[in-house]
Amino acid sequence: MLQKGTTSAGPGSASLILDAIRVAGTISRVGISQVTGLTGATVSNVVRRLLEQDLILEIGRAESTGGKPRVLLELNPTARYAIGVHLDHSALTFVVVNLAGAPVFQETQSGIAQASPDEVVERMAHEVDAMILRSGIERERVLGVGLVSPGPLTSQSGIHLAPPFMKHWEEYPLDVRLSEATGLPVLLENDATASAVGEYWSGGTDREANFATLFMGTGLGAGLFMQGSQYSGASGNAGEVGHTCVDINGPQCWCGMRGCVEFMAGPHAVVAKAHSDSVLAHELGLTALPPDSEITSQFAVIATASAAGNTRARALLEESARYIAVAAHSVANILDLQMIVLTGQGFAAASDIYLPRLQETLSNSFFARSSHSVDVRLSRAAETAAAIGGAAIVLQSEFVPQRSASLVANVRKAGAVSELSTLSK
Repeated sequence: MLQKGTTSAGPGSASLILDAIRVAGTISRVGISQVTGLTGATVSNVVRRLLEQDLILEIGRAESTGGKPRVLLELNPTARYAIGVHLDHSALTFVVVNLAGAPVFQETQSGIAQASPDEVVERMAHEVDAMILRSGIERERVLGVGLVSPGPLTSQSGIHLAPPFMKHWEEYPLDVRLSEATGLPVLLENDATASAVGEYWSGGTDREANFATLFMGTGLGAGLFMQGSQYSGASGNAGEVGHTCVDINGPQCWCGMRGCVEFMAGPHAVVAKAHSDSVLAHELGLTALPPDSEITSQFAVIATASAAGNTRARALLEESARYIAVAAHSVANILDLQMIVLTGQGFAAASDIYLPRLQETLSNSFFARSSHSVDVRLSRAAETAAAIGGAAIVLQSEFVPQRSASLVANVRKAGAVSELSTLSK
């Protein structure tokens, strides 16, 4: 498995320097010393090793301000790669990302339906091998696979408590089986947390250190970042906002609680309400779909009809958005967030409904709004965010296992990023 706390450049200071370069984008050796607190000699020695290993590049010099122009450094994006696999009932999504967290290859396939776990793992392993070949990447540059699935998860057995449509996956050792099938290290994470890591690593949060992602695919969850580090909770299942109660007298959810927001307003609920009205279901074309059509596909049909002017389809989505806005409001209040990023196929399909509703709710009633606002935005890669995040978790585990909580703030204070503007060609 990936060894946390080490890199090929050596442990400790190498990881810290790599993360400083990644956070800053472009930075000099002097800038690295300022933001990390490492001595100039240590920075020079580590940077030399990182250059020898092709992990970073010298890209030019900053314009002189009176002394010798500083040499600027940045990550070498082609030095290493990671693979992300998002396992969901509705779809299998695969991505290859480079060291900077940017996707270089991606593919989405039909979901797992009722296939056995062993069959799906074989399918995933075959696609991982095929992607490496098609992308032309040297296999030794691939660090591993980030496998992402709905939670709750345990590190020993994969999915611990599965929703009804994935019951046959309970206690299946996902990461172990996929690692055996691919010959690559595999890290397992839930979809919402993975999407948050992906947003942070790839720059989708503009270096904001306190934010949450709301992930809506088949279900609804949240990924949490506090002071520049992901917050996973005691068992790695923090952020299950979909199982926040919004109606204590509501229907029983599969998790054991009543009136959960996912059960009341998630994609399953929206699709079920559309089917409960036979006239509407026929009007939307839902009755013409195969009986085993995936929930995300049916939800997308409703979203498309809403965007085309169907008022009843729009009403279903607006009701869902009101519930989810309440859940987002609770998360923002509890954690005093400055940003919420909407990710996943559900938000991608109906962002015109959900995004303004959440923005309005948080603008009008966020408790700390007199101190700061909450920036609510749609992910730039909403449909593939979880898979990208899975790959980013591999990169993070390998190169940035212990991020300093103050690193992002130090980069800002030192003004290291400003060196970009004085780059001499």
